Amino acid sequence: MSIRTVPGRTDRVVVVGAGFAGLSAALQLAGRGREVTVVDRNPWPGGRAGRLDIDGYRMDTGPTVLTMPDIIDEAFAAVGETYSQRMELLPVDPAYRAKFSDGSTIDVHSDADRMAAAVREFAGPHQEDGYRRLRDWLHRLYRTEFDGFIDANFDSPVSLLNGRLARLTALGGFRRWDTMIKRHITDPRLRRVFTFQSLYAGVAPQQALAVYAVIAYMDTVSGVFFPRGGVRALPDALAAAATDAGVRFRYSSAVTGLERSGERITAVRTDQDERIACDAVVLTTELPQTYQLLGRRPRRALPLRAAPSAVVLHVGAGPVGPQSAHHTILFGDEWDRTFTDIIRDGKLMADPSLLVTRPTAGDPSLAPAGRELLYVLAPAPNLSRRDIDWPRIGDVYAQSLIDVVQERLLPGLRDDARLLHVDTPADWARQGMAAGTPFALAHTFAQTGPFRPANTVRGIDNAVLAGSSTLPGVGVPTTLISGRLAADRIAGAVDRSAATATLDLKARSR
Repeated sequence: MSIRTVPGRTDRVVVVGAGFAGLSAALQLAGRGREVTVVDRNPWPGGRAGRLDIDGYRMDTGPTVLTMPDIIDEAFAAVGETYSQRMELLPVDPAYRAKFSDGSTIDVHSDADRMAAAVREFAGPHQEDGYRRLRDWLHRLYRTEFDGFIDANFDSPVSLLNGRLARLTALGGFRRWDTMIKRHITDPRLRRVFTFQSLYAGVAPQQALAVYAVIAYMDTVSGVFFPRGGVRALPDALAAAATDAGVRFRYSSAVTGLERSGERITAVRTDQDERIACDAVVLTTELPQTYQLLGRRPRRALPLRAAPSAVVLHVGAGPVGPQSAHHTILFGDEWDRTFTDIIRDGKLMADPSLLVTRPTAGDPSLAPAGRELLYVLAPAPNLSRRDIDWPRIGDVYAQSLIDVVQERLLPGLRDDARLLHVDTPADWARQGMAAGTPFALAHTFAQTGPFRPANTVRGIDNAVLAGSSTLPGVGVPTTLISGRLAADRIAGAVDRSAATATLDLKARSR
C-alpha cells in the first residue's frame, strides 16, 4: 500500500528530539542518504529514557522494561549494524515475578514449557491448558496485527478496510482485553499477569481493546531484556551508530522556533542562536509544544485524553537476597479498584500495586559495591484528573511506598534504605510532559491506529511527527517504530526484509 510522502527535496532533515523515536528516525534517514541533524535540549540522548547519577548510583529515570530486540536491531540495521556491535543486551529470566496479596508467587517465563510448568504448579492443569491456548492466541494476534496495524502509516481510517482487519476482528482484537483473557484463563491472579500491561496503555483491562494484548505478548512471550550499563546504554548506542553514519547532534539546544515559507518549514532555530536550514523536519516533541511550534491546533471532535501517570522512586539499599527478582510486580488485594482510583476518580491507590525493579540484578555496577538499586513505580492520576498537592505530599507518599515494599517483599528494607530521588506527576510536568504523565496519550479506541494523532500535519508539507503521542503509541518498541514510520514519510518505505537478510549474511560470515 502506497502512503503519502513529503513532496519535493528532502536532502537535509532536522530531527527535533533525541529520544527513541528521534534516534530511530535519524538512523533510518541517514541510512537512506539524508543529511541529518538532531537537536535536543538535554546534554545526552534518550528523551524520556532519562538518567541521574547520585553518589555512585546510576539511575534510569524512564523505562526499565525492554522487549522486542528485533525491533531494536531494525534501527541499527538501517546503517548496516546490529545492536550486538554496540551494546550487550541481557535476557531477564524470569521476565517478572508476580507476588499476590495472599502470599502466592509465580515467576513469568517467556519459554513456553517452563511457563506452562509454572502455571500448572501455581494453579493446576486446567489453567496450564488455558495458558497454552492463550499463548497461541497471543502469537496469532501479534502476527495478524503487527504489519497492518502497529507497523503501518495511515493516511485515513479507510486504510484499515482490508482483509487483515477482518482477521483481526475474527481473533477478537476489537473486543475487551480482559474478556479475551478470560476465555483462556479463569484464575483471577493469572489473569492479572496477562492484563496488568493495560496500565501502560492508559486504560483498564475491562475497557481496553484486546489489540493491546500484544503488549502482553511482548512481555510474556517475546521476552524481557536489560542492557548492561542500564537502559541508558541503548540510546547511547543508537546515538553512537548514528554519529558514525554521519548524523550531527546538537545537545543542550532547545528549539525555539520554525521558519516557514508557504507550506514548508525551511529552518529550525534554537536557543543557542543557531539557524539550521532544512528540507524536512521530524518533530518528536510533546504534542502541545509541537502544535505551538507549528502554529496549529489539533482538529478533533473529541479532546485528547492523557494516560495515567506514575510516581517513581529510586532507593539505595543493602543486599536484598533472592526474594527480589529483576522485575517484581506486587499486586494489591483490590487490583480492580486500582483503575477506578487513578483513572475514574483521579486519586491515589487505596491499595497500592507496584512494579519493583532491581537493575543491579542485571548489572551490579549500577550501585556502589555491596549496595543495591531499586526502582519503584506506583501508578498515579495525571494532572488533568484532580489537584493533588504533589510538592506537599510527594516525599511522604514515597516513604509510604517504601513501607509497602518492606511489608510485601523486602523485610528489613527500612534498616538500610536511602531514598535517592522521586519523580511525581508534577515533576513530569516540569519536564514538559503533557498532563504530567510519562505515558503520553491513553490508547482508547478514539486514540488507536488511524484515530491516533497523525504523523503528518495539514497545511505543512514537510513536517512529520514521531514519538509516543502519534502512531503507533507508547513504549520503547513502538516509539522506535514511530521513528521509522516518520522516515518512511520523508524518504519512502523500503524493503526491510532485504536489509535484514543482508545483516543475517554478515552475521554468519563473522
